[in-house]
Amino acid sequence: MRRLRRTTTGARTPRSLVGGRAKDTFTVEFDGRPLPALAGQSLAAALWSAGILTWRTTRVSGAPRGVFCGMGSCFDCLVTVNGRPNQRACLTPARPGDTVTTQEGTGRAELTV
Repeated sequence: MRRLRRTTTGARTPRSLVGGRAKDTFTVEFDGRPLPALAGQSLAAALWSAGILTWRTTRVSGAPRGVFCGMGSCFDCLVTVNGRPNQRACLTPARPGDTVTTQEGTGRAELTV
């Protein structure tokens, strides 16, 4: 029988429940700062892992938003990825070298050519 590992506080971790190990790690950039990410991880998960809980502001009041539903239904987790606005962080896989920025309001891309 496999034993579950516990953290120093005694809590079980998702990794300990499935016995998984981190595979490839790489870096994404968020608002100019490098963040670690794991292969197969969503941008929202990478941001959460780095302690970043909000990465969008609403268009009318400027209220902060982050992950709400976590499954792509609510659109609260929108970010700009590699210059492309309105990407749902909970559904967008993190890729090596991605440049992610906080999205303000509607997140319209520059239309200049």
